[in-house]
Amino acid sequence: MVGMERAIAKARVLIESLPYIQAFRGRVVVIKYGGSTLGDDNPDVNILRDIAFLYAVGVRPVVVHGGGKLITERLKERGIETHFVQGLRVTTAEAMQVVEEVLVNEINAAIVATLQRLDCPATGMAGTTNGMIRVERMTGTDERGQAIDWGYVGRVTRVNPRPLFDELLLRRVPVVAPLGVGVDSMTYNVNADTVAAEIAASLTAEKLVYLTDVPGICRDPKDPSTLLSSVHMREVAQLVREGVISGGMLPKIQGCIEALNNDVHKAHIISGRIPHSLLLELFTDTGIGTEIIR
Repeated sequence: MVGMERAIAKARVLIESLPYIQAFRGRVVVIKYGGSTLGDDNPDVNILRDIAFLYAVGVRPVVVHGGGKLITERLKERGIETHFVQGLRVTTAEAMQVVEEVLVNEINAAIVATLQRLDCPATGMAGTTNGMIRVERMTGTDERGQAIDWGYVGRVTRVNPRPLFDELLLRRVPVVAPLGVGVDSMTYNVNADTVAAEIAASLTAEKLVYLTDVPGICRDPKDPSTLLSSVHMREVAQLVREGVISGGMLPKIQGCIEALNNDVHKAHIISGRIPHSLLLELFTDTGIGTEIIR
């Protein structure tokens, strides 16, 4: 009898997910996979199994990954020091070679291989694929007004979504490394949060989801019980002024607003540490993270 009750409970969960599966079938969902959820070249199979589930029920996932931790490790192994200025990695030509190797040959390849083992057809790509992501060299000034040179760090100027559409039409999951091409034809390192938002906007995605190492936006960042389940984009400026949104959450929020302003329906910030957080956020009535809405 207990076994029957458990089976019925599982069936209720499936029924609860049905309207969401029907609503999102055929729709594009862009997923930024990074933070502490991607600390090495062995991606979390549970997260990728969720992505394989999305694919299996007719959703069209696009994965954009980071890789900062592993890049730092590889640079250290080669005796190259890592410097950050205003949160951005200073990337010399020597460091850029390591960045590209890690993002493309290690992390991207590992994600694609794992998805394929899960019977989820996937294609490894980079922003440099067919000039998909065009960038300009990042510039800025410090507190003294002096110019900052980040080296090969780019700011996105244009996204050509055609290579992504081609993969989606072939029923494959694009897995994108955050690199871009400059006007000098050189490869540039690009913030993965920004790349995910720009890709979501270019595809007019149904959703943009950031998998992070925190539950979402919490009014008190140290207290998960203060999680804000829904935030309207007009509330964001006040939350930034109050310090509720700060640090590494800022580029994610900026990405959410960029995407929402370009007709992406909803944006989500959720924890990648919670098992099956992606499915819980997208296919249940309550969700588990923070949704940003227009």
